[in-house]
This record gives sequence, structure tokens and C-alpha cells, in this order.
Amino acid sequence: MNTAVAPGLRWPFDNSYARELPGTYVAWQPAPPPAPVLLQLNRDLADELGLDADVLASQAGVAVLAGGVVPEGAEPLAQAYAGHQFGGFSPQLGDGRALLLGELIDRHGRRRDLAFKGSGRTPFARGGDGKAAVGPMLRELVLGEAMHALGIPTTRALAVVATGEPVYRDRVLPGAVLTRVAASHLRVGSFQYFAARGDLDALRRLADYAIARHDPALAGDPDRVFGLLGAVAARQAALVAQWINVGFIHGVMNTDNTTISGETIDYGPCAFVEAYDPAAVFSSIDHGGRYAFGNQPAVARWNIARLAEALLPLLADADDEASLQRAVERATEVVDAFPARLDTALRAGQRAKLGLQQSASVEVDSDAALADDWLALLQRERADFTLAWRRLSDAAAGDEAPLRALFADARAPDAWLARWRARCTADDAATGTAAAARAARMRRVNPLVIPRNHRVEEALAAASEDADLAPFERLLAAVRWPFDDDPALAHYAEPAAFEFTAGYRTFCGT
Repeated sequence: MNTAVAPGLRWPFDNSYARELPGTYVAWQPAPPPAPVLLQLNRDLADELGLDADVLASQAGVAVLAGGVVPEGAEPLAQAYAGHQFGGFSPQLGDGRALLLGELIDRHGRRRDLAFKGSGRTPFARGGDGKAAVGPMLRELVLGEAMHALGIPTTRALAVVATGEPVYRDRVLPGAVLTRVAASHLRVGSFQYFAARGDLDALRRLADYAIARHDPALAGDPDRVFGLLGAVAARQAALVAQWINVGFIHGVMNTDNTTISGETIDYGPCAFVEAYDPAAVFSSIDHGGRYAFGNQPAVARWNIARLAEALLPLLADADDEASLQRAVERATEVVDAFPARLDTALRAGQRAKLGLQQSASVEVDSDAALADDWLALLQRERADFTLAWRRLSDAAAGDEAPLRALFADARAPDAWLARWRARCTADDAATGTAAAARAARMRRVNPLVIPRNHRVEEALAAASEDADLAPFERLLAAVRWPFDDDPALAHYAEPAAFEFTAGYRTFCGT
């Protein structure tokens, strides 16, 4: 039985989900691990949350982070949700191996969830063991920190603790518990769960809770649920555009992994493209390529359509056919507007990556074609996506050699570079900026270091198989500074061999 820890580990919880949404969760306790050992503690994040990192790293703190004891004020619970997984609807999923420990107000006044992953079976476990392994939990940490450093909204890991017990997958692996921090763990699937059951009271309470937490300006608005749909669509459009502009493939864009907050969640079968390829799939469970790199915008739209369906009972009077028809039309407008919304965000990001500043006095209609032709060039020549953008920053500063070295034929980018230089000249004339300023801007949005798939696998293998955390810690330090042109990071900027990428597969960890 879990007990409260010493007063020194009393955390200032304010658990609004537990307080305001009874009936949407099951109160539950984490399973105490036999021999917890702290593997990683995110000290910067701890400070952001107003927590003492030294106390967290103590024996008593590790006991909390492992789920062995529950701090005073916490109210552990397993959230209920449903979800479309690879297009098929599962009416009950829920936190099968996760628990929301509670909520904290951070130093910036933001409400943040603290949740365990791998803390044991819950009533939603569906036959699973409720456990997690060291490798997948460390993957969550390094990928989340990389995305955060890239400026992409994401959940983050506060800590990873080894449990001292084995986890059985295709082989025996060392177990671990992750403590995840999120703006919330509300998902599209949260709404689908209650809509599928016809529980309009719970659905309405959940919608009002989501609005109060993520879109408080809508609170009290008679049309607030429709406003929520539009706000979630806007956040997801911006998020997926950012993924694409750094070459990120989520790998499992199910509706239960689509957050209301607009944060990236669940770093399971995810990866980064190397040679640009819209058809790239690295997930071992995505046999049909549903969540391929280039399919992500369409899937995001599909997920927003599922949210619209779930919210429809709150948007209309079901007994009034005219009201229902109008609600369907309005919701459809949001869904149909999603591709253009995402494209606007995508093009703004591409324009920045190209070093261009949008100006009313400059012709920008052709910028989309310029970006598309650049990507087509990269795909045709199998040039590395991340390095090509970064070396284009060097070209902006007058040094084209590093960029040309990425192509088998150094003259391959000639025609495109001529068009780009002409567009940059027009941009300079309109905005009064110089080439050096453009190069500096580009280096702030075109990373040199991403969590390269082969480096991630090397670091996870060392940690999991050899209990050697040094490679992981070096990789983690590198991805936290993705835009720095540091020679010491050159090792982490190198692409994998073609043979590695061609056969690379990622796994969900369950």
C-alpha cells in the first residue's frame, strides 16, 4: 500500500481534473517497484515546475518518481478515453499503464499535468502488463527535449526511473517509469469516449473543462463549443506544420494521441526523415503507410473531423433537424478549412527557412513553388533534409560549397539556387536587410542537430543492454542545442548510412 511521503516532498498540487470531472476516470494507485534507481532527472524542468531537483534526486524523491510512494496532495487516477487506432474505432482505451498523479501551477502560472507512464496495470489495461521498458522511456525523454529545443509544442519528461524488474516484450528488458509533464492529457479520444456512450452530461462537462483550461477567452460564450473545435483545429494545424518543417514523423497519429492542447504526445514509433521522402514510414505497426511522413496533414484533418463528430451533440439540438443540419455545416466548414490553415502555417515556416521575409511590397505568390521545387530537388537527389536546409543558410552567407557537397552532382542545385538568389535580392530590396542578417535568421530556424535515428538507437541500446548512460547523456546534451554551429556536435549532425535508414523500424514499446 502506498503512503504519503515526508513533508519535505509535499508538492503544491491543485487537481482540477479529479475535482471537476468525476465519472471520467478511475482513482488508482501506482504499483511500487522493487528496486528504483534514478536514470535521468530533468533539472531545468523541475525548476520550471517549482520543484527542488536535489530533493527529487534524493532517495525519498526517487521513491515518488518511481511510483513507490504517493506525495501528499496527489490524487492518482487513470483517465478514460477512446480512439481511432489506424482508422478503426476502439470505444474504450484509457490509461492502461499510465496515471495522472496530479496538477501543479508552474513558475509561469501555467497549469501542468504530472503523469506516470509504466506505473502498472489499471482497469483500462486491456490485458497489458502496465509496464514500460528503459529504452522507450528514455526515447520519450530525448525526443521530447529535442522537440522542445526546436520550439515545437510537446510533452516533456521530468524523470526516468529504472524499476529493477524485468519487462517481457519480444525479449526481456529492464523496466522503467517515466514522469511526463503536459499542458493536459486531454485528447480527441477523451471526447469520443463519452460521445460514443451518449453521455452528454460528461461530454459537456469535459468540453467546459477543456475550454476553461486551454481557451479561457471562450468561457461563457454561448458558442464556446464551436469555438473550442476551431481552436483545437488551429493548434493541430500549427503543430503538424512544424513537424513537417523539421522532418518529424509521429508514426502513430491515432485520435487518442491527438491532444486538445496542441502538444506532441507519445514518442513511440516516431522518427526523423533523412533523405526527403513524403512516403517515408518507419513504424513497425504502420503496415499500410497510413501515417507516412507526407500523409500527416491529411490524417490531422481526419482526426479533427472525428473531434467534430464527438462534439456534434453539444453543437445542436438533436430533436431539431434544422439545428442539426446547421451544426453539421458549421463543423464541416472547420474541417474543410483545415488543409488551408495548415498550409498557411507550413508556408510561413518554409518562407522563414528559406530566409525570406513576407512583405506587401514583395511578390510572394511564387514562394510556395520555390519551396516545393526545393523539396523535389532534395527528393530527386536524395540529399539529407536537415543538412540541406542548414547548408542553405551557409549559402545565404555566400558559401555554397557545403550545400553542393550534399549532392552527388555539385551542379544539381544550380537552377534552383539562381531562382532563390533572385528572390532573396528582391526581398532585400523591399525590406532593407542584408545577406548576413538573412543567414543568421536562417540558422535560427534550420537546425544542425536533430535526434538522428541511428544515434538514438545507439544511445538506447547502451542504456538498456549495458546500463551505460554516457552515450544517452551526450546525445541529450547535443539535441538541447540544435541550432548551435558547434564543432563538438558535428558527430550528431551526420546522417546514417543509407542501409541503416532503409531498414530502420521503430516500435510502440507496449
